[in-house]
Amino acid sequence: MRSMSIRVPGTRGSRHAFFGVAPQKALSTSVAETVVEGKLEGGKGAQGAGVSKGGVDGRVRSFQEIPHTGKNGWVNLVKFWRQDYFGQLHKHMERTFNTLGPIYREHVGTHKSVNIMMPSDISELFRSEGLHPQRMTLQPWATHRETRQLSKGVFLKNGEEWRADRLLLNKEVMMSSAVKRFLPLLDEVASDFSRMLQARVEREGRGKKGKRSLTIDPSPDLFRFALEASCHVLYGERIGLFSSSPSLESQKFIWAVEQMLATTPPLLYLPHRLLLRIGAPQWTQHATAWDHIFSHAEARIQRVYQRMSSSQGRGAEAGAAGGQYTGVLSQLMEKGQLSLDLIKANITELMAGGVDTCVCVTAVPLQFTLFELGRNPEVQESVRQQVRTSWAEAGGDPQKALQGAPLLKGTIKEILRLYPVGITVQRMPIKDIVLQNYHIPAGTMVHACLYPLGRSTEVFENPQSFQPGRWSNSREEGQRAEGSGFRSLAFGFGARQCVGRRIAENEMQLLIMHVSSSKQEKEERKREEEEEDEEDGIREKGYDAIRMERDGKACVEL
Repeated sequence: MRSMSIRVPGTRGSRHAFFGVAPQKALSTSVAETVVEGKLEGGKGAQGAGVSKGGVDGRVRSFQEIPHTGKNGWVNLVKFWRQDYFGQLHKHMERTFNTLGPIYREHVGTHKSVNIMMPSDISELFRSEGLHPQRMTLQPWATHRETRQLSKGVFLKNGEEWRADRLLLNKEVMMSSAVKRFLPLLDEVASDFSRMLQARVEREGRGKKGKRSLTIDPSPDLFRFALEASCHVLYGERIGLFSSSPSLESQKFIWAVEQMLATTPPLLYLPHRLLLRIGAPQWTQHATAWDHIFSHAEARIQRVYQRMSSSQGRGAEAGAAGGQYTGVLSQLMEKGQLSLDLIKANITELMAGGVDTCVCVTAVPLQFTLFELGRNPEVQESVRQQVRTSWAEAGGDPQKALQGAPLLKGTIKEILRLYPVGITVQRMPIKDIVLQNYHIPAGTMVHACLYPLGRSTEVFENPQSFQPGRWSNSREEGQRAEGSGFRSLAFGFGARQCVGRRIAENEMQLLIMHVSSSKQEKEERKREEEEEDEEDGIREKGYDAIRMERDGKACVEL
């Protein structure tokens, strides 16, 4: 028996700023219908308020009557910086909803929004998004493209131009036929990652051979896993992040991605053009990171082009090697429906946005998955048994194995409910709508806030408990309330949901599946069980498990 102790983050010390320590000071301002020292003046709290369908006098209230956290955006921005709300935005939103009710306005720096959290309101927002949904533009990204005179991809486009590109990309990354093509590539990376951890336990762990244990911080390893897997799908080749000494190119790429993600959130609330003109360090660091990312994408495009040219020269079919799927980039270049500049723009944004999705919405949730499975051993046992049975019946087909383990999918959905990495989903309605009996003009930026939604007692029964079974088909069909289809929004909704969703979902499920059960583990487990049966006549229950220990660490037996 081999075991590996993995240090799993709780609400403190996580690698991702979103899961940092909640600030202790209450939001303070003196404007009517705002929060004053944690209490509401001129408004009502969300506790017991439910979904408000009518005002005091039965009329639809004006936009200006929506409770707010302060009218001066720059004063609010200073407050956010001083009280570290950027690092604790999810907790700030939850406190504000509890105080002001299920809808409120916020003005921070240059950004204005209406924040909501009830599924019925999100459903109404979805119905008003139109054929070309608009969300908050990642302006720092857009400014970089404009100043470098680079084409924009689907993350930064709107209107018919966005829709045309998005429909082409959906065929390569979202449709079931596309998933079937790229799933073997993800499965390869997940299998290699599992073997790499096993080898590390045997090499560095303590204890007798075959029964070693190792305590590690999984964050860097899971980050590399997500990046390796997503790039394998996009480029059709490995970038070598599992190596003990990654190449200089890979190290620079990792640095650039981390730098880009770290500098994006603060720049969302600041005047980008002004920062550009004065050469502010925040903007310089952000732009430099993007330059490295585009250089990396350019190099990969050249490699794929050379590979395709070589295949054509040998008479092989372009974009294929012995029938093996060669990646999204190769498919786009082969079909030729987008110009090379647009392919580069979309692949770069897919990779960067995919890092945000597949790294943040893969690596961080995977840590919390280990945490929750560790402190819920009965759930862990159910998941593991279903995974093992499904894997055995699938005969090595990863797609069939995942289809036969619905509890695994429920586990991932439950983790993303409790620990959503994305803070909000944004939309701008194309027509006037009414939310919580307040008038919302067309073009207003509306944020659906995911953390308060996932923790609401009015949306979920026992929301603080970890219950993957709540997402089973029978339980879902029992949810008849208005907007019940808008309770799980980690990847957004509608036509503009996260384009990397299928990659991220399958990455997480495949990794947990391989950690739980692999061919090599089964063979070794069988031999050890036979030896234990001969010696003790007893099979030790809980083999290949995750358990919590007194120091808060999770022990994963591999």
